[in-house]
Amino acid sequence: MEKGPLIGREERAAIRAIRADDAEAVAALSASLGYSASAGEMRSRINELADNNDRIALAAVLQDEVMGWVDAAVERHLQSKPVVVIGGLVVRDDMRGNRIGQQLCRAVEQWAVQIGVNAIRVRSQLKRADAHRFYLRDGYTQVKISAVFEKQVLPQS
Repeated sequence: MEKGPLIGREERAAIRAIRADDAEAVAALSASLGYSASAGEMRSRINELADNNDRIALAAVLQDEVMGWVDAAVERHLQSKPVVVIGGLVVRDDMRGNRIGQQLCRAVEQWAVQIGVNAIRVRSQLKRADAHRFYLRDGYTQVKISAVFEKQVLPQS
């Protein structure tokens, strides 16, 4: 994977809330992770997330282009303290290596502190070795390996 030109040290991506007009770029980046959605579907998701105080969705923008995004949510369970979970983090292929992912993670960490949550968790598929190296370099510790189970449920007719 060839990386694009490095952005200058003084030039950082602007981190801001994802907006509905980012839907096309956000959907394209999501597809690069293997999660396809139309721009319309993504716009609906963005609008839904915007109304939830326990969630955050941020875009890294450089020269008015979305270079990456992160979404995170507070996860609350009876058996444990609340934790902020990064649900998705992606940076455009040609912009990797420019610390954009790190900027996005820092913004999530700052949000967690603001809302009084002191732990960030991220789940990453075993096949995403590059992502694992990124998180380890960024100060995350692998705490367990889990199997994930899912069941589709349909409304009763």
